[in-house]
Amino acid sequence: MNSSKIETPAENITVDLGPRSYDILIAPSIIDNVGQLIAERIKTPKVIIISDTNVAPIYMERLSISLSAVGLNYDKIILPAGEGTKSFSNFENLLNNLLELGIERTTTLIALGGGVIGDITGFAASALLRGINYIQVPTSLLAQVDSSVGGKTAINSKIGKNLIGSFYQPRLVIADTETLNTLPRRELLAGYAETVKYALIGDSSFFSWLEINGTSLIQGNHEVRVKAIAKSCSMKARIVAEDERESGKRALLNLGHTFAHALESETGFNNYLLHGEAVAIGIALAFELSTRLNFCSPIESVNVRNHLQAVGLSTFLPKHPTSEWNSKKLVSLMKKDKKSTQGHPAFILAHSIGDAFIAEDIDLNEVDSLLNDIINH
Repeated sequence: MNSSKIETPAENITVDLGPRSYDILIAPSIIDNVGQLIAERIKTPKVIIISDTNVAPIYMERLSISLSAVGLNYDKIILPAGEGTKSFSNFENLLNNLLELGIERTTTLIALGGGVIGDITGFAASALLRGINYIQVPTSLLAQVDSSVGGKTAINSKIGKNLIGSFYQPRLVIADTETLNTLPRRELLAGYAETVKYALIGDSSFFSWLEINGTSLIQGNHEVRVKAIAKSCSMKARIVAEDERESGKRALLNLGHTFAHALESETGFNNYLLHGEAVAIGIALAFELSTRLNFCSPIESVNVRNHLQAVGLSTFLPKHPTSEWNSKKLVSLMKKDKKSTQGHPAFILAHSIGDAFIAEDIDLNEVDSLLNDIINH
């Protein structure tokens, strides 16, 4: 598609951070207009595209053509696909590769891919030459609704997920909704978990809308996808503008994540359990814990679990890949979460659908009991 065919994005959302504000542009086929959009906003003599072995064969050529069309010089780096890419060794190799390409402070990185590529590219941009520009071009639902927005960048450690990273905002987010057409159903479902999260933390009417339209989103209804992505990004943009570095309200975006990160750590940060799949399980557990502690009614917890299952997400633990699940080990992993204080993890719980809150003093014996019941279900 010729870039001139795209005049305005279907949605334009601004993350208001004063002089570091940036736009989220959402539209079909907007990937063909990336070069023009960069040229209009950022003075950069050179860009470097960072992608992975899944995404590059599908979208690298179109992105490259759009850059060439406006005279931008570019190089490409292609990383292995999967959560395992967010490691120390891969991060070191990426930094060295970028330095060998002769980057300067005027160079701009482009993250073309899902959450993994966005995370590692953003972290590299924050570290190189004490900070260079980067742009997010997310190609997965999870990245379009969540991880590409807000400036959280990180890699994993053997101790836990996303423990090494920085807050570093992109200059622009360009979400091409048609890239979701090539996304496997499993990845779409993983991204849906992050979408419904926004409804659960602060908008019950959005949850009601998703109950009606969630299946259509997964099945490919473009209008529904654009609306869900825009709604999610709008909610995140407001929260990030209010609390950029997660000292308060932004922590609500971690609904389900204290459980999820422990599950991912236990399964080895690989494709056995995708991040969004772990988040779906974590959300169900967070609502069940809220019910057990008398914060919300059982019907709320049941409604959440039923909805996740209705669209195709599991809310139960999968078979352990190597041994058996152990509730005490999972609690121990939660204590190492980056949101813990003095070794005590914070949980995002709920009074009802659309009314989440931060709980920092939960009795871990209650968490252990819940996990033990789920394991022995």
